[in-house]
Amino acid sequence: MPVDHYENFPVASLLVPSKLRRPIEVIYRFARSADDIADEGDATAEQRLAGLAAYQAELDRIAAGQTPQTPLFVDLAAVIRQHALPIQLFSDLLDAFAQDVVKQRYADYPELIDYCRRSANPVGRLVLHLFGRTDAEHLEQSDCICSALQLINFWQDVAIDWQKDRVYIPQTDLPHFKVSEADIATGRWSANWAALMDFQIDRAEALMHRGLPLVHALPGRLGWEIRLTVQGGLRILERLRRVRGDVFRHRPKLGKWDWAVLLGRSLTM
Repeated sequence: MPVDHYENFPVASLLVPSKLRRPIEVIYRFARSADDIADEGDATAEQRLAGLAAYQAELDRIAAGQTPQTPLFVDLAAVIRQHALPIQLFSDLLDAFAQDVVKQRYADYPELIDYCRRSANPVGRLVLHLFGRTDAEHLEQSDCICSALQLINFWQDVAIDWQKDRVYIPQTDLPHFKVSEADIATGRWSANWAALMDFQIDRAEALMHRGLPLVHALPGRLGWEIRLTVQGGLRILERLRRVRGDVFRHRPKLGKWDWAVLLGRSLTM
């Protein structure tokens, strides 16, 4: 169970009620394909932004009650209408993907969290809308979990993101811990680097724990889906601590035996 962008989306999981599997699959296809426009292949920045703009134009057609021009958005329009999903959540995702094309550094933690608000939180909110659980407290708890998962993905993928000239560690944190981007470029682990990563791990863990009450408020299957997702994220953080943040040589990931651990911990949440 990797903690990776949209792989935490409960795609057609057996824990998801059968009537909601297709809507979730359609939303996932939208998110995954839009993310690929921003990230995959060798397109220029201009081509990527144009592709995302075409997606936004389709959303605008749906909002205006017009028929979309592509099969994906025809399916998406049906899901949006059937479940009264806020179109703004889809636009927020597109905005975050477009930001990925043009922005490679984040000045401070609030700026990074604002990115998470658009890149990760809409996914959780859409799932809650599908289940009809949209009170403010639950939405806020979902935001905490989704942002935490996004941060965990950043921390485990520091070296991978560097290859894309992206650094998600807030720029203000680097000098505070007396490390620099040169440490990332050379894969240089140090006690200072370990302290920096401990600080980031603590942030993600605290955010995740703020969202934990959500798992007790959601109905059976969805509650279990979220429990396992949360425990997967926490397990990655545990692995990060174990290697003292040395993601250059020990990128943490979960294997098949971790599922037993996740299930056991989910039972006692």
